[in-house]
Amino acid sequence: MSTAALVRPGAVLADLLPAATASRARVRDAALVVGGAALTGIAAQIAVPVPGSPVPVTGQTFAALLVGASLGAGRGLLSLALYALAGLAGMPWFADGASGAGGATFGYIAGMMLAATAVGALARRGGDRGMLRTAATMAVGSALIYAVGVPYLALSTGMSLGEAVAAGLVPFLIGDALKAALAMGALPTAWKLAGRRG
Repeated sequence: MSTAALVRPGAVLADLLPAATASRARVRDAALVVGGAALTGIAAQIAVPVPGSPVPVTGQTFAALLVGASLGAGRGLLSLALYALAGLAGMPWFADGASGAGGATFGYIAGMMLAATAVGALARRGGDRGMLRTAATMAVGSALIYAVGVPYLALSTGMSLGEAVAAGLVPFLIGDALKAALAMGALPTAWKLAGRRG
């Protein structure tokens, strides 16, 4: 099947990778899931502390949103679930090389699983094909990460919800806008290049 035949609503970028048989498709999908988890773990190591907040600025959220958009809802969820489970089991690939349960930022990781699923579902509906649609898709994903991460931060640290918003949301809005701008350029460009290859 040509690449052009797959460049349609209902497909995500990962669907453009060939898999001639069902067994090869399963191998491809497993490799994509592991690769998405690894990308998220590597991106989490790009961590900059934020004064007054237990939450660092990381590349982790951007990776999680790209994984969801590129792999689709199912594979995106599996990638982020694998990332979370491996970290809980002791793999030191949460932010700053952390692992295990109980950290104040684990809610953001749980939110990333939800966000990757939602972003993947939106990408299947063309939410990653144009600049404005990509921006909206990334905004939905970011909102879901915060919707889980900020209340978890409040509960795990004893902060009020207002304090958690001030420490775990507000300092990250500019970075989220920059990440959305990167995605606005990268994802639609990838689709245009894929269409030309077909």
